[in-house]
Order: sequence, then structure tokens, then C-alpha cells
Amino acid sequence: MLELGPVLELGRAGSAGVGKGVLPVLRDGAVVATVRAATWREAATAVVADREWVFAKARREIAGRWAADPEGTARLRARQTSWWKGTWSVDLEGRQLTATRPSVWRSGLRYADGGQQVATGGTTGTWSPLPTLTAAEALPLHQQVFLLWLQLVVARRDQAVWGAVIAGGAAGAAGSS
Repeated sequence: MLELGPVLELGRAGSAGVGKGVLPVLRDGAVVATVRAATWREAATAVVADREWVFAKARREIAGRWAADPEGTARLRARQTSWWKGTWSVDLEGRQLTATRPSVWRSGLRYADGGQQVATGGTTGTWSPLPTLTAAEALPLHQQVFLLWLQLVVARRDQAVWGAVIAGGAAGAAGSS
């Protein structure tokens, strides 16, 4: 197993000295990047080391490109390969990773390159958890930020599913009386 570096965590919007609606990406409490995530779409812009990235859902995959790249191009990609197992295929500028869930109950993904773990996702907090990522230092920061954003997308999808399950159960219970 590779030596994993310090934890990246997504901070609360507007905290750590970033603007309103901007999520800071923190490493050891210091802002190393920023993300402005769309509220209703799976899209975001990120600034990593003075380079602007565009992350968005494109057809059946999540893609990342430089803002200066033409639309339709992708330097970073993630595609869900199994909904039931929660597995993803991730392409980080030619480096192929497999992402799997450690359990049904956790939204954090484990990322492996040829069977060797290179990153692991998690969350902080319990009431309003935010994604975290611990990655091998060999992964460039922009790739780590993309994986962190993928963690946010997966968590939002999970919340939508559980919200629908709970709402469906409440509606069914109300209708059966």
C-alpha cells in the first residue's frame, strides 16, 4: 500500500476566508483550493494552483477539464460501473483507478490502481457531513480535488435516494391508515 498523505477536507461554504457560496478545500486547516458547486446540478468550478477547472456531468460520466479547454473534452473522468455495488471507473489523465464502497452504509469510496489503494474517501461530522479524501502524495492536487468533488456528488446522490425512500415510506404509512 502506498503511503497516504494528509487529509483534504471540503469546508463549509464561505468559511476559511473564501467568498460566499465558495467551498474551501482544506489541508491541515489551510486553503489549498476552492470549489463553487452548483446547487441543483452535478457541476462545479474549482480553482487549484491558479488554474480553473470545470467539473460537470456529461452524459453518463462525471468529467473534469480546464476552463480554457473546449466543451466536450475531459482530462479527468469518473463513470459509475455498478449502481448496486457502488463501483466507479476513474480516469485521471490516463491513470486508471477503480473506486469501490467499503460498505452499503458508507458513501466514502476507496480508490485503487491495479489493486493498490491510492486514496480513500470519508466524511467529517454527523449532522451535515462534508467529504474528506486521504490520497497518496503521488496524486497531483488537482486530481485529489476532483476525487473530493466526486465524493460530494456520491454523497448528494445518496441523500437524494434516502430522502426518496423516507418520503415514500411516510407517504405509504399515511395512506394506509
